[in-house]
Amino acid sequence: MTAGAVRIVQLPAEAIIALADGDLAGANAASPVPLTGWMVSDSSVRTWQYRAVQAIQTPQDLPWITGILWDDEERVAVGQSGFHAAPDADGMVEVGYGVDPAYRRRGYARAALELAIARAQADPSVRTLRATISPDNEASLALIRQYPFVHNGEQWDEEDGLELIYELTW
Repeated sequence: MTAGAVRIVQLPAEAIIALADGDLAGANAASPVPLTGWMVSDSSVRTWQYRAVQAIQTPQDLPWITGILWDDEERVAVGQSGFHAAPDADGMVEVGYGVDPAYRRRGYARAALELAIARAQADPSVRTLRATISPDNEASLALIRQYPFVHNGEQWDEEDGLELIYELTW
């Protein structure tokens, strides 16, 4: 796997809504790339449920929110990646990504993070990229520390509990 072989494929609202409902067949019918069963697993559906609400309520977020982490060489969906929303009024976007357990330890999380950094830095409306990570998630903490993110505090997330806040500004 090379970083150049990985990209984020944005999904139409219909595919996101189907994933949120756990409907893999419906999602595949609307998706530009084939999706795997992991996309409707317990660990993924919650993300799609949040994104489905956004797709309906704030359609301007669609180009930014979670999409499919796609490996062009293998021609397979290996995870999900994107931002929590379009840039806010302060120019901040928050990255989120998850890799299918069948594809972990192969560099896909790094590729997702690097794609997010490049996308955020290329958009003139973005000045800050945020990553929030559970203090127990050693793999994500080790990854984020390899980049010039600054630990900027912590927050309590109703779903995920305690999260450490890291930000990269330019």
